[in-house]
Amino acid sequence: MKKVIILKVGSTFPSLRTSHGDFEDWIAAPLTDYREVLEVWDPRITPSLPDIDSMKGMIISGSHSMVTDRLGWSERLAGWLPAVVARGIPLLGICYGHQLLAHAMGGTVADNPNGREFGTCKICFTPEAADDPLLGCFTPSITANLCHTQSVIRLPAGAMRLARSNRDPNQAFRIGNSAWGVQFHPEFDMVAMRAYVRECTKLLSGEGQEPAELERNVTDTPAGGKLLQGFVKLALGE
Repeated sequence: MKKVIILKVGSTFPSLRTSHGDFEDWIAAPLTDYREVLEVWDPRITPSLPDIDSMKGMIISGSHSMVTDRLGWSERLAGWLPAVVARGIPLLGICYGHQLLAHAMGGTVADNPNGREFGTCKICFTPEAADDPLLGCFTPSITANLCHTQSVIRLPAGAMRLARSNRDPNQAFRIGNSAWGVQFHPEFDMVAMRAYVRECTKLLSGEGQEPAELERNVTDTPAGGKLLQGFVKLALGE
């Protein structure tokens, strides 16, 4: 059976992982009807990469690493992803995965010049997103959870911008017909988002942001689970 691979490229804070699971668990949480086709693969500890012919689709998780660090495992993925895109394998990059996809395809990733983006925020879709097979059903806007320091500063040539936020004009993009990047976190629930705000209080305060207000304004974001479900359905041809 061909699998939908969850490419695990990072882990959450140890205390949160103990009480709430890790990134792959959060991604899989709304996908209970598809557990038999999900397979987790960690390229940081596994020298080989998934066989493209064995995949129905792939989701690349977030990470506390930075794409600009050019870590060995990350650059190995960056060199491999263009082949996945060329084959038309449905691919969804989340946060780090979004940035890694852009980097792999010739875009530019750097520290967000508008500062860290944390908390529950409004994501506004572009007119081009209206016909998108994955994101079109969410137009004109959703609320989503955000937690990032770096951003896609320049999209790859030919990529279609699909969404923006107040601090990031490249919140979502598509390359070709089946490769998406989303800077926001569809897998983050309220518990995870509040935990990240608390963990990064000093960093946020140092930039003039108000962590207590950010934490207080965290809300449920049901569009995230629907997006993950929609991607798996698309990958499976449903």
